[in-house]
Amino acid sequence: MSIPTQLTSPPPQVPNTLVTFPKPHILLVTLNRPKQLNAIPIAQHHALASLWHWYDNQLYLRCAVLTGTGRAFCAGADLKEWDQHNNNTNPDDGSHQQQPVEGFGGLSNRTGKKPIIAAVNGLCYGGGMEMVINCDLVLASDSNAKFGLPEVTKGVVAVAGALPRLVRIVGRQRASELALLGRVGYTAREMKEWGLVNFVVEGEGDKVVEEAVKVAEEMAGNCSPDAVIVSREGLRMGMEGVGPVLGTEVVMRGVFGRIDKGENMKEGTRSFVEKRKAVWEDKFGELVERG
Repeated sequence: MSIPTQLTSPPPQVPNTLVTFPKPHILLVTLNRPKQLNAIPIAQHHALASLWHWYDNQLYLRCAVLTGTGRAFCAGADLKEWDQHNNNTNPDDGSHQQQPVEGFGGLSNRTGKKPIIAAVNGLCYGGGMEMVINCDLVLASDSNAKFGLPEVTKGVVAVAGALPRLVRIVGRQRASELALLGRVGYTAREMKEWGLVNFVVEGEGDKVVEEAVKVAEEMAGNCSPDAVIVSREGLRMGMEGVGPVLGTEVVMRGVFGRIDKGENMKEGTRSFVEKRKAVWEDKFGELVERG
C-alpha cells in the first residue's frame, strides 16, 4: 500500500479491511470478508472506530469512501460469533463489549468531523444498513445493491444508532416497514425514492466505487475542507435534534438490556446458525415486569 507522504502517521491496522488512497485527499476503506458477505466481527468494530478517529485527525484527508468486496457491501453482524456471545455463560470475559460507542463498524453512531460516502456495491443488511444510514452521502448500484433491516427476524435489534435516524430520513411509516417487518431486498431506486440514497449508479460494484471516488474528489477539490467540516456539523445539529446518540444510549441501558442474551435472542442467532426457522417464546412481558 502506498501511503501519502502528507500523512502524519500510517493508518491503524484493521482486520478484514483494505485501506487505500485512490486519489489525493481521499481515503478508501474496503471491507474484505467476501466469503462471509463482509459481516463484521467484534474486533473489527473497534479497529474501524480507531481508523475513523485517525481519518478525522489527518489534515491531508478530506473525504472517505466505504465499500465492500465481493457481492456484499456488508451483510451485518457476524451472527455465528453473536450466537457464541449469546450462549456464553461467563459474563466477565469481555464478550459483551460488542461495539464501541461509535456503533457498528465504528460508524453507525459516529459523529466525527469529516464526511464519509457509502458506495453500496451489493447486499446491505442489518448493521451494514445502519452504517449507511449514518453516512453523509450514499451511492448504490442499480443492479447489485439490496437493502434491509432483518434484525427482528433474528431476535435481535438494530440498536446501533439507525432507528432514530431512520425515522428522520424516511418518515415513521417507512421506518416501521423496514424495522418491524424485517424485509430485505429493497432496491437502490426504492431507497433513493425514500431519501436514503443520493445517486443510483448503473453497472456492477466496481462502477459504484469509481463514481463514489469521483464524488469524493469533487468535494475534496472544489470545497473548503474547513467549510465542509462546519457545514456538516450544522447539518448534524438539524438532523439529530435531541440526538440519536443519546436516544440509542437510553435504549441500550434500558429496555434492550432486558432482552440481551434472552431466550429469543439466543433462539434467533441459533436458528440462523442451524439454518432453520426460529421458534419464538412470549417472554418479553415478564422481562418488563421484572425490570
